[in-house]
Amino acid sequence: MSLPPVIAIDGPTASGKGTVASLVAQKLGFHYLDSGALYRLVALASEKQGIDSKNGPELGLLIPKLLISFSNHQIFLNGEEVTDTIRTENIGLRASVVAVHPEVRLALVDLQRSFRQSPGLVADGRDMGSVIFPDAVLKVFLTATASARAERRYKQLIAKGISAKLSDLLQDLQERDARDSSRGAAPLIIAKDAKVLETSDLSIDQAVKTVLDCYQSSIA
Repeated sequence: MSLPPVIAIDGPTASGKGTVASLVAQKLGFHYLDSGALYRLVALASEKQGIDSKNGPELGLLIPKLLISFSNHQIFLNGEEVTDTIRTENIGLRASVVAVHPEVRLALVDLQRSFRQSPGLVADGRDMGSVIFPDAVLKVFLTATASARAERRYKQLIAKGISAKLSDLLQDLQERDARDSSRGAAPLIIAKDAKVLETSDLSIDQAVKTVLDCYQSSIA
């Protein structure tokens, strides 16, 4: 029996992959996996328990004990609703450090693959096409200039009433890009068979349409 199809959407921080992936999933009636949320949940849980973000072995042991659930666009950790909490810049930066560890990435592999259910899955992250779902029917690598991504993040934070400084966000993004691309375990790379989509000058609707068109072509 063939497995449900997967559309893997990867890319650096603030490239728009989460928004695009969730809208593509919605239009196709597919399930959606925000893999970045899982790393943010590990970051939050480890912070709450006082585990050093640089202690890979201990972080890896923590993961199987976590109760994680997604329901009605809300995210729960051990029964607590943490949807907004994990989106803070502090948790985002901590997640980037936590994600470097092979123990953490390995512990999350099976959990991520468990989201692959009928009728299909749209998964976004940094290694969805290269590591987690190498047999995805479509692999898209969303990218944009660092300045465009920093500006997007700035607007998102301001819209939520969170104060932010554009220059600090740009520096954080560049540091995060460097960490994601240079880590030994599942670095941020463009899968050989991925379609690269530059979104600096694209609207969300244009990016979504491009991905949907590519998917239709892949199954034609």
